[in-house]
Amino acid sequence: MTTETPAAGLVAFARRSGAFLVVGAIGFLVDAGTYNLLVFAGGRGPLADSPLPAKLIAIGTATVVTYLGNRWWTYADRPIDNPLRQYLAYAICNLIAIGLQLGCLGFSRYVLDLSSPLADNIAGTLIGQVVAVVFRYWAYGKFVFAARAGSAGR
Repeated sequence: MTTETPAAGLVAFARRSGAFLVVGAIGFLVDAGTYNLLVFAGGRGPLADSPLPAKLIAIGTATVVTYLGNRWWTYADRPIDNPLRQYLAYAICNLIAIGLQLGCLGFSRYVLDLSSPLADNIAGTLIGQVVAVVFRYWAYGKFVFAARAGSAGR
């Protein structure tokens, strides 16, 4: 049984949250950069007429980067008891988060009829990322990189 002071718990939470945000910021740059190259490179990128598949590719690329960062830095203290379960939980959580992000972009594109680079980046990249990050932080700690029962979960 571990006894943890409130201050130590707060420090652990701040450290993990900071690491998660740094990994997320890197993922954000990968996502935004990939999407903008695919849709807007040279004024009209190779997937200019397919923004949702382009976003899916961008998110998929960023997901690989963020998995590695979260596994080996943010949640490095949590053991991998069942790697297959962890990969599956990560994939499911990310599919839900991808749906949240695509929903924001799709709403902007097809309901509000906004298709400029600024509108796509605000809806799909900024707002979509914020919604997805909040969900991912909760889901990763609860389902993907869950602390063992009886551990402090630092």
